Amino acid sequence: MRKSVEEFASAFDDWAEEYDEDNDFEERRVMESLVVEHASPGSADTVVDFGTGTGAIALKLADDADEVIGRDISTGMLEQARKKAAEAGIENVEFGTGRFRAPNVAEADVVVTNLALHHLCDAEKREAVRTIADLGPRRIVFGEAMYFDDRNPVDPLFSPDTVYPSTVGHMVDAITAAGYAVTAVERVHEEAGVLVAERFDGW
Repeated sequence: MRKSVEEFASAFDDWAEEYDEDNDFEERRVMESLVVEHASPGSADTVVDFGTGTGAIALKLADDADEVIGRDISTGMLEQARKKAAEAGIENVEFGTGRFRAPNVAEADVVVTNLALHHLCDAEKREAVRTIADLGPRRIVFGEAMYFDDRNPVDPLFSPDTVYPSTVGHMVDAITAAGYAVTAVERVHEEAGVLVAERFDGW
């Protein structure tokens, strides 16, 4: 049975202090680097990081952007993100509660998310992509659990109890339906990768 948003938030609250250490694995590190690389914000850009967690990506983007907004469902994770920002002396990052379908953000130039959408079912992912598109970003970077090959891998990378990957095809369909073109696909693992979407002038 799928967990509710509230159940996920509570679980991440409990995990927040140990999250970075417990969740440090090669595929995640590679995906974080790719998301940062493809986000490539300009100095006047506002970047929104959904599922920001402890702020790993948001803090890495802060030097290049005008403002970075991190949104998460877990207050415990947000506390860790604020702590890291304060310790690093980063002042152009704001962390607060929000979710994909209720973002608590008005607009953005660039949107990123890494390993967060997979807590939603396929229909909810499609709705989330539409909500992100409504913020008007020119670029969206999705680092996500998604099936490149078999939907039933013998040795899954993620726990099927909490992670619900879509196929790459489903993600691409949701992105194009929202008015974006997929301009890059980075396969990190048979169950994980990065998709880059761009909105072009006149679309």
